[in-house]
Amino acid sequence: MSPNRLEQIIRQRIKSSGPITFEAYMEMCLYHRDFGYYMTEKSRTGPQGDFYTSPHLHPIFGWLLANQVDEIKRILGNPAGFTVLEIGAGKGFLAQSLLDFAQRKLKWKGSWKYIIVEKSHRAVKEQMTQLKTHVGRVEWKTSLEEVDPFCGCVISNELLDAFPVHLVEMNDQFQEIYVSLDNSGFNEVRGDLSNTVLNNYINQYKIPPIKGYRTEINLNIWEYLRQLDNILSEGFVISIDYGYAAQEYYTTERNRGSLLCYHKHRASDNPYRYVGEQDITAHVNFSSLKNWGAVLGMKPMGYCSQGTFLASLGIDEIVSTELVSNPNFQTEMLKIKGLLFGMGDSHQVMIQYKGSRDLTGLRGFKLKNRLGRL
Repeated sequence: MSPNRLEQIIRQRIKSSGPITFEAYMEMCLYHRDFGYYMTEKSRTGPQGDFYTSPHLHPIFGWLLANQVDEIKRILGNPAGFTVLEIGAGKGFLAQSLLDFAQRKLKWKGSWKYIIVEKSHRAVKEQMTQLKTHVGRVEWKTSLEEVDPFCGCVISNELLDAFPVHLVEMNDQFQEIYVSLDNSGFNEVRGDLSNTVLNNYINQYKIPPIKGYRTEINLNIWEYLRQLDNILSEGFVISIDYGYAAQEYYTTERNRGSLLCYHKHRASDNPYRYVGEQDITAHVNFSSLKNWGAVLGMKPMGYCSQGTFLASLGIDEIVSTELVSNPNFQTEMLKIKGLLFGMGDSHQVMIQYKGSRDLTGLRGFKLKNRLGRL
């Protein structure tokens, strides 16, 4: 099969300047301006795409998240300019369900707003169609740099796992994986770590020095938090993603890391095919999210599985109410169980707070808070 346009561009870069880090390769595969996976016109989520996210399963996900944001809004004193910032909103399903619930059930009034940061023009068009009933409430930005400082709440759902990662492997010492070329196409070569931060990270999280041990390191989470720190005057950061605490991530048994690719709902561990046409992801080290946030003054408020988080926010109450008003709601229960036990087990939720208030707990962690594991 002849290389597609993006593959040709990556090959030319390697020919011109030599092997590139896997992180640079993943960045181009996912976010190249014209041909990156998340930047083209093809649908990525849902039955015609490559994977599902929680908001696709059922709008109750957004309804429950609205309950948590509502508590946050009250903690902050219901400020007039309260802002919800969602980063990478997909098709807009989460935004729609949260906005619907906040306005119709929670009776939010006033000048609060919802900002979506989205790089993809295709996604923005889909979101605008999905959110047409909320015209005037929702704003779009292409980057965090365009967002003015605000008081409120930041939400990301399956965002951090799509940040490009460095791959490292232990041989006589830890080395980095670079992407090069041979006659058959892309191939991997090993070289020195590309920056000293990687070595500090390896030592901090005690990545096992076992020969052949390979894993990934996500340094882009630090830059992401730093950008949030610049624009969040006071508020909360809600991160929902699949991942582990560091002690669970970097176990001796997980010796090939967590990197996975998704193409038409099939998973593989080969990132060198379907270039620009498959998702590439890696699990999140929630310990790094907590620790880097703390450096910036973000206090970790809670960490638990998605299923426990949704249960704490009153999923049983909402289901009971819906069943009374609409008996056909029973047919939705299988999807809702997926939020609690499928993605509910694999996905974790962390909330961090930036500000000077003396806070104790949040509703989403009423049943269980596993911060001690981080």
